[in-house]
Amino acid sequence: MPFQRYDAREFARYYRFRVIQTFWRSFRILSSLLRFFIGLQTDEILGNSEARRIRRAIHLRKMLTHLGPTFIKIGQALSTRPDLVRKDFLDELTLLQDQLPPFPTPQAFAIIEQQLGEPLEDIFKEISPKPVAAASLGQVYRGRLYTGEEVAVKVQRPHLVPKISLDLYILRKLVVWLEPFLPLNLGHDLSLIVDEFGGKLFEEIDYENEASNAERFAQNFQQYPSVKVPRIYRRYSSRTVLTLEWIEGVKLTATQCLLDANIKNDEMVRIGVISSLRQLLEFGFFHADPHPGNLFALPDGRMAYIDFGMMDQLDMGTKETLVDALVHLVNNDYSRLAQDFIKLGFLTPDIDITPIIPALETVFTDVIGVSVREFNFKTITDRFAELVYEYPFRLPAKFALIIRSLVTQEGVALCLNPDFRIVEVSYPYIAQRLLSEETPEFRRRLLEVLFKDGKFQWHRLENLIAIAQTDQSFDLIPTAGMGLQYLMSEEGKFLRRQLILALVEDDRLHTEEVQRLWSLIKEDLSPEKLWSAAVGALKSFSAETVSGWPPMIALMGSSN
Repeated sequence: MPFQRYDAREFARYYRFRVIQTFWRSFRILSSLLRFFIGLQTDEILGNSEARRIRRAIHLRKMLTHLGPTFIKIGQALSTRPDLVRKDFLDELTLLQDQLPPFPTPQAFAIIEQQLGEPLEDIFKEISPKPVAAASLGQVYRGRLYTGEEVAVKVQRPHLVPKISLDLYILRKLVVWLEPFLPLNLGHDLSLIVDEFGGKLFEEIDYENEASNAERFAQNFQQYPSVKVPRIYRRYSSRTVLTLEWIEGVKLTATQCLLDANIKNDEMVRIGVISSLRQLLEFGFFHADPHPGNLFALPDGRMAYIDFGMMDQLDMGTKETLVDALVHLVNNDYSRLAQDFIKLGFLTPDIDITPIIPALETVFTDVIGVSVREFNFKTITDRFAELVYEYPFRLPAKFALIIRSLVTQEGVALCLNPDFRIVEVSYPYIAQRLLSEETPEFRRRLLEVLFKDGKFQWHRLENLIAIAQTDQSFDLIPTAGMGLQYLMSEEGKFLRRQLILALVEDDRLHTEEVQRLWSLIKEDLSPEKLWSAAVGALKSFSAETVSGWPPMIALMGSSN
């Protein structure tokens, strides 16, 4: 002790002989749980469980808050698990707050001095006498370094690791005894869920790990100036103290403040959604807790992320399968979609997907078939929760965090703009990636979208271009150039043949479809834009590159 990481065996060895300490904490946890379950059973016996469902859900939320940081985090984790928690409890757990009264400031300052090895007055020119924010795991002070930078100083609650490790040890024991009585739909060993949760929680309370996460997140977004990530001051940080750049902005919880600051809500929404999609589909490294308190609107129009304790990583295979699943969903190919669910871990490889395919078709046809303005991730989550109880689906831990991230981000967007629909922003991004990515994998996916049963789908190409064009930053010329280059290559031989067949299929020349397509793109391919693109391309060549060309062409290339 203290433990540096989650290890169930180490916890068991350590607490096995600390009987009194373990007994009293177990008694408090068990008595709280017992009161809750007695209430459930009483409602069942009296026949009024339906009428008191909401009251019991509220009781569960308050009980977890009373039990402290570990159980607050457990409740938040369970709020993303429709495979484990029934819907009425699930809805209430999403409201679980992450706030506790602050611990004394002298104690916090002593921790800073002990961790950083210097007197407080030698580190900070100024520091607030009271915390500006307090949560279940730590609290934050506002300070100023002697170099002039304003900083946020995050201090972990004292004795947090012993408390959390004891709770996790007891909890792992309890789940075996209480599993039959829990209002959970368990498809696998709950102790594995506890282990997953414990590992993530210990990552979250390691501030050195959080600092590394923030630096990596900033590196990913360095080419995207609309996203701000606070600078980390490593010299003034440790495992339990984190000093980072102070973010002067408006929390996205403060809707009226946003209006007063004349901040464009729709632009904040767009930045948030696109940055989330980039995290999932490009970088594979995503912020798993983007609630409104962790997102700030800056006066210059940027969005700032803070609190990088809860992050997760997607491997390349998972990212590619996610994109495949989107393509199969667009194509209404539910057989392949079921196979994607197996690859992603939602279904076991030995499962018979025959009865699952029509169920997927029923759910997603209803969801995808609605108008864009009625579509949202919460709808998908609710419908998927119904499937979980009827079929042998399970929710991998990574996807619990992804769902939490997406639904939370959508909740922020809806708070800023009640008429917002996440698909209106995400569709153009996905369409652009399908049209503009040069990798063989994305070319294959684009072809899957454009062809169905061997026939070219003109309307899908039109839709993709029209959707991509709704984003003003989309430039069709580079995309068209890459497409033409691919079409003329040896690899594009199959596509050339298919396009020729598409133009003359059904014994007629498809001039109408070509005219519609030209009407859609002609403004983007105007002579002025094409000339500008050509001049830009010439300018990009170095003098060294053009020196080998004929004299007149070389002169033109270097003089423009």
